[in-house]
Amino acid sequence: MILMTYSYSKVIIGVLFVSLILLLLAIAYKKFLAYLGKGRIIQEDYCVLYSLEEESAKGEIEIYFTTETSRNAIIELLNEDFSLNTVIKEGEFSEGGHIVRFDTTPLKDGIYFYVLRTDNQKTMKRIQVKNQ
Repeated sequence: MILMTYSYSKVIIGVLFVSLILLLLAIAYKKFLAYLGKGRIIQEDYCVLYSLEEESAKGEIEIYFTTETSRNAIIELLNEDFSLNTVIKEGEFSEGGHIVRFDTTPLKDGIYFYVLRTDNQKTMKRIQVKNQ
């Protein structure tokens, strides 16, 4: 009986009003999420350098990394004290995954670090060479 006292126009206006409120809340929520994401890191601007699967390296190793865009990069090998041992590869790398092979047999057994450097990042991974 209470519902009978409302006219259809009042019900429609009420539904439209609630819909408008929900729409404004959704827009405000989207703006809030955009505000929170302002300082986030854009993954496409960086390469991903993967660790070697084995605990120790012996002989030829494969260094694998991916890049979302074509970029110049340098792959270096550092000694345990972080001094430069050798530049493994330097140049332009296209979009996608890359495998760079490096022979560790001339190296003494020990701890080394391989580094991927670009214009906006430097990523380092540790390896243990055991050729003996």
